[in-house]
Amino acid sequence: MIAAVGKPRDRHLAAAIDEYETRAARYWPLDVVEVREASGRGVAADEARVREGERLQERVPAGALMVVCDERGDQLTSAQFAALVNGARESARDLAFMVGGAFGMPPALRERADRVIQLAPFTLPHELARLVLAEQLYRAGTIVRGEPYHK
Repeated sequence: MIAAVGKPRDRHLAAAIDEYETRAARYWPLDVVEVREASGRGVAADEARVREGERLQERVPAGALMVVCDERGDQLTSAQFAALVNGARESARDLAFMVGGAFGMPPALRERADRVIQLAPFTLPHELARLVLAEQLYRAGTIVRGEPYHK
């Protein structure tokens, strides 16, 4: 599952995200949940992060391995990411990837996570982070099956 804050606003990014989520769903059961963004008006960034984090956490299935995507997380190669996803599948454990919004992830959600990974060593706009995650889920499927997409 992917739990993300907000819907993609840019139609081109939305189309690319949809394309890679569709491709990834050929390899892994993939549910996508979008939670409402916190209003930026009159709300401090810390409060917005907390609200969005609570909304994300509410959507995590019981017993799922929660993986928070954050630039302070572990760096994984595509092969290591594929092993993480495949390992969860082999142990019959649900995976919940969390993608924060414009304000980022609250510290409490990072601390509660089973894993914190980075999708890039720099901060990405949340729509782009979701695209990178979807592409890596697709790539992970091709790696596990030994298909030629990952060269």
